[in-house]
Amino acid sequence: MQEIKGELWDFFGKPNKIICITTNGFVKKNGEAVMGRGCAAEAKLRIPQIAAMLGYHLTKHGNLPYRVPAAPILTFPVKHNWWEEADLKLIRDSAKFLASCDHSLTYILPRPGCGNGRLTWEQVKPVIEFLPDNVWVISR
Repeated sequence: MQEIKGELWDFFGKPNKIICITTNGFVKKNGEAVMGRGCAAEAKLRIPQIAAMLGYHLTKHGNLPYRVPAAPILTFPVKHNWWEEADLKLIRDSAKFLASCDHSLTYILPRPGCGNGRLTWEQVKPVIEFLPDNVWVISR
């Protein structure tokens, strides 16, 4: 894992770069995932159909990471419900999945669970320090 400073979306569409967006596992009655804040809301602005695609994935497979088809985006679940605090075990499980992904690609991950998840980087960093160097944890 490498820590970098910058803007997450500056890497969107760059060769061999995958944007990781932090998400929750809540599906609305209309079948769409809740993507109302943070980088998930920003992803929804760029890819309007992503909420429906993620909602389908969550309904079928549960709150697991999801590689968005035809977009350089991987979801990184940090919460079970949108209103809750981020869950360190879920963050660890998402990080384990990310560590197993294609090592020829670089994954740009905002500090998971920090911000809308109400955790501090000091709480989260020890849980994900095992991530390989092709994962860049970005902060402003």
